[in-house]
Amino acid sequence: MASGGWAVEKRASLRNEESGSANSLITVPETGCLSIVVLGASGDLAKKKTFPALFNLYRQGFLNPEEVRIFGYARTKISDDELRDRLRGYLVHGKATSAEYVEKISNFLQLIKYVSGSYDSEEGFRLLDKCISDSEHELWKHTVEGSSRRLFYLALPPSVYPPVCKIIKNCCMNKSARGGWTRIVVEKPFGKDLDSAERLSAQIGELFDEPQIYRIDHYLGKELVQNLLVLRFANRLFLPLWNRDNIDNIQIVFREDFGTEGRGGYFDEYGIIRDIIQNHLLQVLCLVAMEKPVSLKPEHIRDEKVKVLQSVLPIKDEEVVLGQYDGYRDDPTVPDNSNTPTFATVILRIHNERWAGVPFVLKAGKALESRKAEIRIQFKDVPGDIFRCQKQGRNEFVIRLQPLEAMYIKLTVKQPGLEMSTIQSELDLSYRQRYQGVPIPEAYERLILDTIRGDQQHFVRRDELKAAWEIFTPLLHRIDNGEFKPNQYKPGSRGPAEADQLLERAGYVPTHGYVWIPPTL
Repeated sequence: MASGGWAVEKRASLRNEESGSANSLITVPETGCLSIVVLGASGDLAKKKTFPALFNLYRQGFLNPEEVRIFGYARTKISDDELRDRLRGYLVHGKATSAEYVEKISNFLQLIKYVSGSYDSEEGFRLLDKCISDSEHELWKHTVEGSSRRLFYLALPPSVYPPVCKIIKNCCMNKSARGGWTRIVVEKPFGKDLDSAERLSAQIGELFDEPQIYRIDHYLGKELVQNLLVLRFANRLFLPLWNRDNIDNIQIVFREDFGTEGRGGYFDEYGIIRDIIQNHLLQVLCLVAMEKPVSLKPEHIRDEKVKVLQSVLPIKDEEVVLGQYDGYRDDPTVPDNSNTPTFATVILRIHNERWAGVPFVLKAGKALESRKAEIRIQFKDVPGDIFRCQKQGRNEFVIRLQPLEAMYIKLTVKQPGLEMSTIQSELDLSYRQRYQGVPIPEAYERLILDTIRGDQQHFVRRDELKAAWEIFTPLLHRIDNGEFKPNQYKPGSRGPAEADQLLERAGYVPTHGYVWIPPTL
């Protein structure tokens, strides 16, 4: 897409999320100076995710160098060139290093300026504001027409969001007579429980309107997650099947084959439920379970997600299994008596007409036997099975989110040969094979582009965040108080044996003798 694609005006309906009232349509200019500020520019998140995502958007023509300037802000006292040198290695990162590619990196890095300052005083932010304003006036003086657009990406710990947002509000807002906007992007975790999340939301909400706030959950930017709405609502095949009459159980699984690896201190403060299940997997559940929205407008989609969350019944103790891998406490940054789970299987039940009686199994763990994230939808047994093949396994629709993105349907078919015997096979859409040469964008690329476009569809709304924390806060408090103990499990295993027993009680029937093998190119 050429940079000229930005030369449009987008009409957007801003919505007051707390009252539910809609304001009148306003014109949101999409041309003019775009200043992207990465706060925490010297940290791992910025170097590994934010800046590479910005570079890829630039490389594909989504960031016009005649309009865009990027500012890094952090406490570290370094020069512009020192920051650029630090970032260069993350932009190459094993990719092709043709002369053209290297030149693009160099040109992109020249768009970056660095400002050093603290996060709790206005002095550094006033200097940042001056740099942005000087850059805007320089661009306006030459070729750029239009407004002042300012995007602040907070690659920072959530504890500093309120003071930083307050200083941004006081010192760095767009004040141009040309108009424009100011938006902020905040990373998870959004609090540790319902009360802390509500306090955080209230503090930021006093400073910015909801349409200015983008709570980023990178799972919502993944290719196969973004495909869920298309898959469900654009294919007649699935419409009559997607309900409790045909589906027996649904699993949403996240596995990592490594442990905390140097992040033990940080991870121990949150645990696997806060880190993965309450946000990433719960967002996927919403897209799997929601009703068809009125339209593809962000608010209509997010309205349906909130309805799902508000329909989830309280979690039962007998439908939770926690685990902690052997050796986790050997990390010197982890307390010797840590009760933090590194594994959890939780069954959620949605109390509505479509899903009553269908268990949604959310499972996540570290130091397991494999690395993958997938949605596994298992259908009920065929009534009156004349082939007597139920023991081989049920029909399943599997959506592999990562790695090796794919969708496949497990079917019972006749085994080739003269005998009338059956086997399990699949109808397979593997992206690596079907879409050869088509790059799959990183999640952060999509989501940052959405913030620039003002599209909040793939971001978490305040009432959605509240409803998510209401589901998990009682369980989390019990874990924090030591009332719910994790089971030990060996690294490289499937997790605690109790988790497989819970899955069996939920009605999941494993397939014996069948393994999906990703096709090779």
